[in-house]
Amino acid sequence: MVACLTGAVTAVDVDGQIDGQLVAGLVGVARQLTRRAADPVVLSRRPGDPVVRAADVVVKAHPRDADPRGLEGRLRVAALDSLAGVLLPPLRLPNGSLVTRVGDRLVSAWPAGEPVDPDDPDAAPWEQAARLLARLHAVPVASLGPLAGGGAPARVRRAVERMRRLVARHPAAAAVRAALATLPGWALGDGAAPSGRPVGLTHGDWHLGQMVRLPGNDWRLVDVDDLGLGDPAWDLGRPAAWYAAGLLPPEVWARFLDSYRDSGGIAVPRDGDPWQSLDVPARALMTQSAALAVAAAGRERRDLDEVERVLVETCRRIADHGVCAGAG
Repeated sequence: MVACLTGAVTAVDVDGQIDGQLVAGLVGVARQLTRRAADPVVLSRRPGDPVVRAADVVVKAHPRDADPRGLEGRLRVAALDSLAGVLLPPLRLPNGSLVTRVGDRLVSAWPAGEPVDPDDPDAAPWEQAARLLARLHAVPVASLGPLAGGGAPARVRRAVERMRRLVARHPAAAAVRAALATLPGWALGDGAAPSGRPVGLTHGDWHLGQMVRLPGNDWRLVDVDDLGLGDPAWDLGRPAAWYAAGLLPPEVWARFLDSYRDSGGIAVPRDGDPWQSLDVPARALMTQSAALAVAAAGRERRDLDEVERVLVETCRRIADHGVCAGAG
């Protein structure tokens, strides 16, 4: 199950297409930053957005529609000394900046780390993740300078639009659309979130695949494409959704939530029921996960696998009851 929660990578992206010229450019950047000889490895599983490792350096091509100023702001925050123990800091490039271009793509470079092992669920760093997220959310936002909003709501919208574009008539798509209909507009980026919720620095797309371990067994959060200001509950929404679906064991969810609370996390109350805070993000991220699953199955002309069927069935339950809570 950890494989599902890590977004484990393969040697090629999900469409099986690699932009050879772009990859060669990324390898060139990596080799300027490392003195160690090693064959490059393509890590990315995202269509058109390769990530390449060469020795101790990882170079990432950001999405084609990445806003240059927004990305520069997120990289600047990731490089702050105050976040050095939380976020993996980007490397300075040969031009002295944190971002450069390879062709028409924005590119950044990072120290290589060891990802979460999807085949060893007992070693999954749930408590470490919870503590890192609590520290991230506690960063004083006034110290960060200009920074855009977190990207989680927009990711939900893009996932559903992708499903509609690719496989609108898939038999499971109706359940995803029904779950989507239960969401308030702000969960999709339309309008402001309800007042009274905390605003903090959020990762915006957190799952176990967004962590790497450095020498000394120190874990860090990685991938700043959706880093920004927002409701910290979004960063807990995906594990909450998987717990509600029965895909994350109750004892693992309890360890994660307890560690987050014990570390002073602000996304949920210190005691009592967390679901008033987590329900909408969990519903939204379950809808996103199911939409991507249906799109992938339809594109690949295959049946939904076991986990994908659970995601769709959870969407049906959300549509019937209007909530994501109630696992156990």
